[in-house]
Amino acid sequence: MYRVCVFCGSASGNHARFAAAAREMAYLLVEHGCGIVFGGGSVGLMGVLAEAALDAGGHVTGIAPKLLLEKEVVHRGLSELLVVDSMHERKVRMTQLGDAFIALPGGYGTLDELFEVLTLQQLGTHDKPCGLFNVDGFFDGLIAYLDHATAQGFLRPANRGLLAADADARLLLAKLRVPHQKPGSGEII
Repeated sequence: MYRVCVFCGSASGNHARFAAAAREMAYLLVEHGCGIVFGGGSVGLMGVLAEAALDAGGHVTGIAPKLLLEKEVVHRGLSELLVVDSMHERKVRMTQLGDAFIALPGGYGTLDELFEVLTLQQLGTHDKPCGLFNVDGFFDGLIAYLDHATAQGFLRPANRGLLAADADARLLLAKLRVPHQKPGSGEII
């Protein structure tokens, strides 16, 4: 099964559009026959994403560090829950399991996960596509920063091209070359 790792907030944000976008992405990934890998949380956009995917019949793998398990913010109804020792190990497992990576709105943790995957790709340890679901311009400032870092010589243009972005979920999946598989068969349609 092709799996998309989704990084997103443990908060829901101040606008209903963020939760709607998490549901939209979940439904599209299930429609494409993709499994979802995420941080395992039951709250915020993570919880919305997981619930929507599960409700649509998708396979959802959560990867949660023991610390979050102890705080009882881990989703207990997932298709699969992997408990790891640390946040670092969580990122390693997410990188291993994901065939593509998408960031939805979130805070430090979301950006930490995204930038670690991008850094590893820049170093040549993987060649998995990465993207931003730019809901209502949420990532406009980040995109502007990356363009500025490129213009100032801190980011090579080829490496800047490692991160796609789109406000349209379907277009983002196309940019990331996420296959549309017949659910349950792995056959690309």
